[in-house]
Amino acid sequence: MLFDVTRTELVALFGEDRIATLPAACFPPPAARTEGARLLRTVGVPTGTLSLRTPDPESGLLPLVREVADAGGDAGEWPVIGWLLSAHLALDPGSGTVYAVDPDEETVRALHTDVSSLVRVALRLQRLLEEFAFSGEDADEEAGFERLDREVEDIRRTTSEVDPLPFGDEESVWSVVADEIAAGRRFAAGSPGAVFLYG
Repeated sequence: MLFDVTRTELVALFGEDRIATLPAACFPPPAARTEGARLLRTVGVPTGTLSLRTPDPESGLLPLVREVADAGGDAGEWPVIGWLLSAHLALDPGSGTVYAVDPDEETVRALHTDVSSLVRVALRLQRLLEEFAFSGEDADEEAGFERLDREVEDIRRTTSEVDPLPFGDEESVWSVVADEIAAGRRFAAGSPGAVFLYG
């Protein structure tokens, strides 16, 4: 694992009802025994910006990439574990890498070196969305946005020092999410940031 992520940490930050997990039985047999599947089963991810896929109600299985996008080769057999923006997230059981699959452009791009990186980025950005507050110390709204931009940039930098994939280029789905957060979007109703921005 690239990052040390624990269920205890997630629950302390978001509560039990805000952590999504996937059952072991929803993965195809080769994937069920991987470290990535174990993390998704036992640690989970915070809900909000990132969503985990619901297994098929009849088969109990996750869809495969070939069922959601025109992807050939080994990629077609990877389980789809979730989605972010318009991209499906798929787990390569062999390498443990998480990929972003764009069904419209029919592209498959590496997004995380492993699932611990996916959990860490989701945790940090979701926490920022829920805890960031524009304060009276900010001389004006612009100063607040500069501080928000620094917080987002810190997440990009510290993540990239360990895993360069999530924010590897300006068009990656996490880069788009980070840009939206820095611009004051994606704050959930009732969060300190949303109360300041939208009343």
